Amino acid sequence: MKDFDIAWVRAQFPALRQEVNGRPVVFFDAPGGTQVPQRVIDALRDYLVSSNANTHGAFATSRRSDETIADAHAAVADLLGCAAEEVVFGPNMTTLTFALSRAIGRDLEPGDELVVTRLDHDANVAPWVALEERGAVVRFVDIHPEDCTLDMDDLKRQLNARTRLVAVGYAANAVGTVNDVAEVVRLAHRAGAMAFVDAVHYAPHGSIDVRALDCDFLACSSYKFFGPHCGVLYGKREHLTRLRPYKVRPAAEDIPDRWETGTQNHEGLAGVASAIDYLAELGRRHDPAAATRRAQLLAAYSAIREYERGLAERLISGLLDIPGLTFYGIRDAARFAQRTPTVAIRREGYTPRELAEFLGERGIFTWDGNYYTLNLTERLGVESSGGMLRIGLVHYNTAEEVHRLLAALGELT
Repeated sequence: MKDFDIAWVRAQFPALRQEVNGRPVVFFDAPGGTQVPQRVIDALRDYLVSSNANTHGAFATSRRSDETIADAHAAVADLLGCAAEEVVFGPNMTTLTFALSRAIGRDLEPGDELVVTRLDHDANVAPWVALEERGAVVRFVDIHPEDCTLDMDDLKRQLNARTRLVAVGYAANAVGTVNDVAEVVRLAHRAGAMAFVDAVHYAPHGSIDVRALDCDFLACSSYKFFGPHCGVLYGKREHLTRLRPYKVRPAAEDIPDRWETGTQNHEGLAGVASAIDYLAELGRRHDPAAATRRAQLLAAYSAIREYERGLAERLISGLLDIPGLTFYGIRDAARFAQRTPTVAIRREGYTPRELAEFLGERGIFTWDGNYYTLNLTERLGVESSGGMLRIGLVHYNTAEEVHRLLAALGELT
């Protein structure tokens, strides 16, 4: 494997050339949405110029739209390690999850149980809680607040013969914890339940193999892995065929068409495929022997994990040296394989919003609040006082940017 070529990576992202108050912008807001490579911008433009039409028509631009959609399904199939017909697109992960929960709800009986966690984004909580109106019982898995990891013993206690689905995050968007998803799926299946995985936060940082995980469903968003606003849902073929989605009557009954309600965001799908091809090129640059797109994506994520771990070590060790700072999540470097380079902090004497504003004036973009992980901020006792400041890195960030952040926080007294 070659050394990580950060100069080449940063050259792909035109947004990184922006300045605020005469200083280069530092995008540490990636968990809320990553920046996009130039090729993604070009793909959206090119679709609108040469292919802008609805599907299945008897003319050239419509046929190009059909090709664009097929290419996007094939690209995501390579990203997730599944078949193209097991990929469903929608406006965003939240909308897709609500659509799936409504379909699953049609088959639930009063007293059937669903299991969610206190670590998850509400997009993987609220769609399942909504099924309480059909008589479902929702159980919550607790966390270990000292390191913001999932309490696996509590998960085991929540499972029983009435459990129908377990919903878990691959990684926590607030604090970066990477869950033992394979074990969660195994426990869910042992109880006779389906497993739904929210991989929105994990997808920019690590490779995904839905076959190896054996999960029943997995959702992510291309907006979080360097593409435009598009939601992605993987479902096992048997479930996508068996469940009854809400759809218009003329829509096809084939998968994935029966789940892709209405006209899709065709230009967005062109951007999704282009974002995945960007990752594949990154993989080829690090492993020229990688012959298939799937192999190239695996090579890219291997390089990304190694590079991001170095950034995380610099960031976390520097944060822990700051007096009056409270750090949430895994802090032991020996356990960094169990986290992404996303961290959450509070600083004595400042609200998270004040910290975000202070950094924003210096061109350093971070998020404050609860980032829709309401159950987590309530569990940690910080919801009523503004939540936390979240610093989220991806592979286009640099060690120099980490130093800028630490130096800025060091100016506070």
